[in-house]
Amino acid sequence: MKKFKITKIQENSIAEELGITAGDFLISINGQPIVDIIDYLYLTSDEEIELLIENHVNNEQTIFEIEKDFDDEIGLSFENPLLDDAKRCSNQCVFCFVDQLPKGMRETLYFKDDDSRLSFMQGNFVTLTNVSYEQLDRIVKYHISPINISVHTSNPKLRVEILNNRFAGDILDKMRILASGNITMNAQIVLMPGINDQEHLDRTIEDLAMLYPQVQSVAIVPVGISKHREGLFQLNPFTKESSYQSIVQIENIQSKMLKKLGTRFAFLSDEFYVNAEYPLPEYDTYEGFVQLEDGIGLMRKFQTDIINSMVTNKLNGKYLMVTGLLAEKYLKELVEDIVYHNKNLSIDVKAIRNDFFGEKITVSGLITAQDIIDQLEDVSIYDALLLPDVMFKADEDVFLDDMNIGEISEKIKAKIIKVPVEGKLFLQILEEMSR
Repeated sequence: MKKFKITKIQENSIAEELGITAGDFLISINGQPIVDIIDYLYLTSDEEIELLIENHVNNEQTIFEIEKDFDDEIGLSFENPLLDDAKRCSNQCVFCFVDQLPKGMRETLYFKDDDSRLSFMQGNFVTLTNVSYEQLDRIVKYHISPINISVHTSNPKLRVEILNNRFAGDILDKMRILASGNITMNAQIVLMPGINDQEHLDRTIEDLAMLYPQVQSVAIVPVGISKHREGLFQLNPFTKESSYQSIVQIENIQSKMLKKLGTRFAFLSDEFYVNAEYPLPEYDTYEGFVQLEDGIGLMRKFQTDIINSMVTNKLNGKYLMVTGLLAEKYLKELVEDIVYHNKNLSIDVKAIRNDFFGEKITVSGLITAQDIIDQLEDVSIYDALLLPDVMFKADEDVFLDDMNIGEISEKIKAKIIKVPVEGKLFLQILEEMSR
């Protein structure tokens, strides 16, 4: 029977009370072997469970009988968070950004995952091409929800071509099975001019709307095109005009969906509005910001949260806010408002040109440490540099090019503060630094 190494015990948890320690091994739950994290989460959700644990010191095995509330966690973390190998993507998508990565980045960035378990646990988008119909039944049985699905198009023939996978055309069939099992889904469309836009986009959203409310939203993001596309499929970037056309199209779709479903259903990422030099939608039109991590309404929410949490004459210091070109104008207007309410505060905004990926990449989340180092001049006049947390690997201080905060701080001789792209928390950090 397979066993799983425990690497961490949560403080004040059930596991800590039982005396389970890091280094021990989980063997089974309720006498059942464990395949992956889904089995673990499902089996430990019961109110009465039995854990078979092997002590890492003497190899003795002990059964721990546990009575708990339904939603109480045991408090175990494992060497492999999935308790299984992540599924590698079997597609060769024409727009895949991993194929556009140069050498010298974090090693994990070159792994193409397409794992429904990561969608459930971390919000990753999956294509479902490597999920069998038997595995779909398991997702329904364990109620793995929500799942984020990369759809791109509902046209079977076109989807096969876009994903370069002859098994990619049954996406709607698979989503119908999940919908019948009451699995909540969020869909994503990477939009490519001349390929899956215009009438194809209309059809895709109409087809997905047939699965509402199980499909609760559709995020539309523009294709990302780096300068490292030698030998790859020819893609065209969005222009000011084509971005505006997409905005008009989605506004018409949203109007129809509001009447039909009571929701706007489909939402464009911020890049479309910035590229078209078009006003951002109002706060309420994002309907709770369901797909915020996909850049859907991030700027509007950040701005509104700061306005609602604004402090007056509590902030002081001199800072440099580093961002990508996409958010430069927007951030300058925002910090001007903060500074207006805090007379002893100074914040300059510096937009970093993306030399690493190419100038067509303008989002802050794809800025590398080396580009920051190359483009910043004397920063000694500032108390600190403020870098948005989207530039870093989740829960770590590492940039895309594998350099950490300490290394860049040493090179530019400046203090660096990682700040959240969340208005209230951003102001709280500024207030802490002002004390």
